[in-house]
Amino acid sequence: MKHLCTNNSESGKPTNNSEAPLIDLDSSDDENMKKGGDDVVLPGGFLDPLPPKYVAQKCKNFWKAGDFEQGYDGNWDTLSGGMDHVRVHPRFLHSNATSHKWVLGAFAELLDNSLDEVCNGATYVNIDMLRNKKDGNKMLLIEDNGGGMDPDKMRQCMSLGYSLKSKVADTIGQYGNGFKTSTMRLGADVIVFSRCSAKDGKRSTQSIGLLSYTFLRSTGKEDIVVPMLDYQKDGREWKKIIRSSHADWNTNADAVFQWSPFSTEASLLKQFDHIKDQGTRIIIYNLWDDDQGQLELDFEADEEDIQIRGVNRDEKNIRMANIYPNCRHYLTYKHSLRSYASILYLRIPPGFRMILRGKDIQHHNIVNDMMIVNEITYRPQPGADKVSQDSNIVAVVTMGFVKDARAHIDVQGYNVYHKNRLIKPFWRLWKVAGSDGRGVIGVLEANFVEPAHDKQGFERTIVLSRLEARLIQMQKNYWRAHCHKIGYSGYPQPVNKNSVEDGGSRETSSKKKKGASTPPNDSSNKYQKLKSTPLTENVADDDLQTTPNLRHTNGSYHIEKSAKECTPKDTSRSAHAANAEAVHDCSPNGKTAQIVIGTQWRPFPVVGENESTPINSGTPDLHQLMEENRKLKEMLEKNDEDVVGDLLHNLERQRNQRVDLEAQVEEVKENFENLYKVQLSMIDEFAEERERREVEQASLTNKLKDETAKKQDLVERVKQLELEKMKSNEWSAIS
Repeated sequence: MKHLCTNNSESGKPTNNSEAPLIDLDSSDDENMKKGGDDVVLPGGFLDPLPPKYVAQKCKNFWKAGDFEQGYDGNWDTLSGGMDHVRVHPRFLHSNATSHKWVLGAFAELLDNSLDEVCNGATYVNIDMLRNKKDGNKMLLIEDNGGGMDPDKMRQCMSLGYSLKSKVADTIGQYGNGFKTSTMRLGADVIVFSRCSAKDGKRSTQSIGLLSYTFLRSTGKEDIVVPMLDYQKDGREWKKIIRSSHADWNTNADAVFQWSPFSTEASLLKQFDHIKDQGTRIIIYNLWDDDQGQLELDFEADEEDIQIRGVNRDEKNIRMANIYPNCRHYLTYKHSLRSYASILYLRIPPGFRMILRGKDIQHHNIVNDMMIVNEITYRPQPGADKVSQDSNIVAVVTMGFVKDARAHIDVQGYNVYHKNRLIKPFWRLWKVAGSDGRGVIGVLEANFVEPAHDKQGFERTIVLSRLEARLIQMQKNYWRAHCHKIGYSGYPQPVNKNSVEDGGSRETSSKKKKGASTPPNDSSNKYQKLKSTPLTENVADDDLQTTPNLRHTNGSYHIEKSAKECTPKDTSRSAHAANAEAVHDCSPNGKTAQIVIGTQWRPFPVVGENESTPINSGTPDLHQLMEENRKLKEMLEKNDEDVVGDLLHNLERQRNQRVDLEAQVEEVKENFENLYKVQLSMIDEFAEERERREVEQASLTNKLKDETAKKQDLVERVKQLELEKMKSNEWSAIS
């Protein structure tokens, strides 16, 4: 960009009409200097070339403002040393600003610049609307009380790519392009007033810079020319800083007077009255229109807000924001500057204020809108895409359901910050056709990924891809674990293979682990104990010659033959005390047998090798044992039937309860849907009633204005008639 520097012609200087020579239309200029008397004459300078008039913009729509034709002057001067240089055409201002697809993103750039001035003492940034006294149009004001800019920094600000913030810690700006793109996205022209207090042995300065797309287009400039005026404080007075010559200073001043909202030097300097010791005041004018011919920025919808018209504004979302306050920022941030600015920063420095149209913007952290909050620490893989291997580089992801999630509103996404600045608001990553993921929001600060130049997205890198995949998985896991808590259908949990199905008990080997699943009721437990109790007794070997062994299998008892040799020393052996006892008595021939029939043991007759009668004649024989076994089998079968009957009864009762609950859930859902429909209809009715009242109010206001105007006209006419009457009376009195 070039500082405006052209030779000032004598015709451009103001002339004193009282001393101007008279000019004859029919004579040459030299002759006119000598003529006088009765010749036809005109004041001096009348025939000089008139200064260029203000040329209206060819297009006031931002997206079409770059479509204009300019001539080519062919004048490619060389720098010292004979080296060619690249020129920057004014059209680049427009094409550079197209990086801001979303107009509120341009506001964010200017807010970033003010927040970065906290280190220089800034305590506030103020955004407001002004009126252009030249044409009455609306203008934007952004001002702060930061450190301000001296003449050199002002020129760097107006130039492309100059930025010292990338070397300063805890600052947001880094590319040296945000001021140009943001201001040109909001309006065609911007004028900057900045005052820098005395420091480092330098005096206080104040500078004025004009970056005017209208000026460049209308005057046919082939380079970006920026008129600037500088002042330096000398005692109590501000004196001009003449960088080259007085003529150049006057040329810059004339351009500022003609193409800015201020026509005189006094009106320009009066703007510094709003700046105390230091600060910057930015005024953007010739604001862009939308496709409908209206201002893209809406100042009338809310007197305490600046909103945007068009596709980003959804009346349904605005109505829902009034009903669901915890979803308000999600529903309104796309069109409301107040809503967007309240979540723009993760942290606000203590004592710093953001003021929008006279009212403070309340900082908001969407964590306060969450319930069932979880925190997960994400650590990027070191070494990927030059990611630092510092172990402290992590992102703490805070996620949860929005507090209005039970209304099943389609609200979800992550607010991703970079160095305290919101880059991706409500970034929706898990995109599915159904309701999965609905209501889940999250917050994280990812300083290990680089933002794009417009700070509305991130550079596509491997680190970003991994972060996206991990965030999607986090949302899926959270949704599947908690969705049932807000009324969505839960996901099935994995089934334990060792669990008992259908409420029945199942036999397991004695080698299986303790803690295996048990039947759900006492009767089945009793049944299991009966089945698993070993019954043991000893019988003589001769009595078992033709008798099968007694064995417990599948709930019944069988007799099983078992013969073991035993030495005289092996007199007895005890089994597990909790279940049964197994005692081995040795007969003279060294053989014994074991029959499972009960939990207590009784000695059976042991027949001698040459004896025909048992040793103990009072012991029961095998037929008695068989009878006892039969009775036990009948008792167990009866118990089986009772247990199975109880289980079936319980199962049927639980099924009936489930059917009843499902019916109740369906009824509640139906009632909720009906209430929701009624609520929406009431909202529509209220909206229609409000619109009707607004139309009626506007009509009444217009009528009142008309009647007031008529009344004023009548008053003026009465006054005029009274004056005429007074004059006629005076004339009659004189005559």
